[in-house]
Amino acid sequence: MKQIKLPAVFMRGGTSNAVVFKQKDLPQDRALWDQIFLAAIGSPDPNGRQLDGMGGGVSSLSKVCVVGPPTRPDADIDYTFAQVQVKEATVDYGANCGNMSSAMGPFAVDEGLVKVSGREALVRIHNTNTRKIIHALFSLDDGLAAVDGDLAIPGVAGTGAPVKLEFRDPGGATTGKLLPTGNAVDVLDVPGVGNVRASLVDAANATVWVHARDLGLTGTELPEALEANAAVMQKLSAIRIAGSVAMGITANAEAAAKNKSVPFIGFVSSPQDAKLLSGETIKADEIDLTGRVISNGQPHRALPLTVSLCMAVASRIEGSVVNEVLRKGPDAEAPIRIGMPSGILTVASTVRQTDSGWHAEQGAFYRTQRRMFEGQVLVRASRVPGVIAAGTRKVA
Repeated sequence: MKQIKLPAVFMRGGTSNAVVFKQKDLPQDRALWDQIFLAAIGSPDPNGRQLDGMGGGVSSLSKVCVVGPPTRPDADIDYTFAQVQVKEATVDYGANCGNMSSAMGPFAVDEGLVKVSGREALVRIHNTNTRKIIHALFSLDDGLAAVDGDLAIPGVAGTGAPVKLEFRDPGGATTGKLLPTGNAVDVLDVPGVGNVRASLVDAANATVWVHARDLGLTGTELPEALEANAAVMQKLSAIRIAGSVAMGITANAEAAAKNKSVPFIGFVSSPQDAKLLSGETIKADEIDLTGRVISNGQPHRALPLTVSLCMAVASRIEGSVVNEVLRKGPDAEAPIRIGMPSGILTVASTVRQTDSGWHAEQGAFYRTQRRMFEGQVLVRASRVPGVIAAGTRKVA
C-alpha cells in the first residue's frame, strides 16, 4: 500500500525533538490525529527504538506539536502538544512540554503565521493542553527566528540564540489550583509503600514532589542507575498514582496508572556534589537544590522545563518538600539553580502568599531551538485507515 504525505517540520526545542504540524494540514476531526501521530513517530515499538518513525526511543524524543490560529484574544497562536508513548499505542494530551514551547514562536514566525519586524519578536502562545499563556521573546535574523547565539543549555551540544519563555499565571495548569489539596505537604497512604510525605504542586504541569531520603536515595542518582533499580521505579510509580488521586486528576488508582502524562513525579535533595552524564562534576556551592524527574515511566536526562518551573514555584512555598531542601538566600525572587543529570538549569519564578493562599505570578527561563528539517513526513496508509476512510488526504 502507498503512503500519505503530510507537510511537517522537524524541530529541536530545548532538550526535546518533535514533529511540528500546522493545524490546517491535519484532519478537522481530531479523533484521527492519534493515528497520524503514532505512525509518524513510529509507535508502538516493543523494541523501544522507533526506527520506523521520527521518534528517538525516549519520551523527550517522542513528541508532536500542532500550531494553529489563536482561539483567545490574548494570544497569537494556539499550540497543542502530544506526548507519544514509545512502546504503547497511546497519545497523551494532558500536559505541556516546556522545551518544545520554546520552538513554537520561531515556528510561527518562520511559517508566516505571525507577522513580525525589527530585531526581536514577541509571540504570545496559547497552550491548549493547560489553557495557559506563554510569551516567547527571541531575536530575528533577516525576518526569521535567529538560531546562532552564545547560549549553552545543559544536555545540548554547542550554543544557540536564546528564546526567553515567560509562563504567565502558571498555577493550576492541570487541576485549576496551585495546591490542589490546599496543603504545602500531604502524607500519602501508598499501597505497598506506606505513608509518604509529598508536596502536590500544580504549576505549568502537575507534579508530585518527594524527598530523596524517603526513597532510600541520595538524590544524585543518574538515569541509568534509576532505571536499573526496579524497586525504586515501582515505588515512584505507586507514589505518583496515589498523588494523582489525591490531586483529583484521576478518580482512582486504575485510571491514574493509565494516565501517564500527568502528574509527573520528582524527588529533591539539598545542594550536593554530583556526577553528570558527561562525567563532569557539579559542586554543591554552584546550585540551590538537586532534582530528578520521572515522566512516562522514564528518568529524565535533562529535566522537563514545565516541571522545573513547578519545582522553582514549589521551592518558594514555605513548608513544601522542595522548600525544605532549598538553599535560602537574601533575595526571595532570585532565580533557582537546579542541579540535574545534564548540568545546571536556572529558573526564575515569582510566588506570593495572599489572603486566599499561595499564588504563582510567573515563571521564566531561557532555551535554544532550531528547525532541522522541513518538507513532508510520510506515514504508511495502512497505519491510518481512519484518515483514508475520511478522505481527508490524498495517497501519494
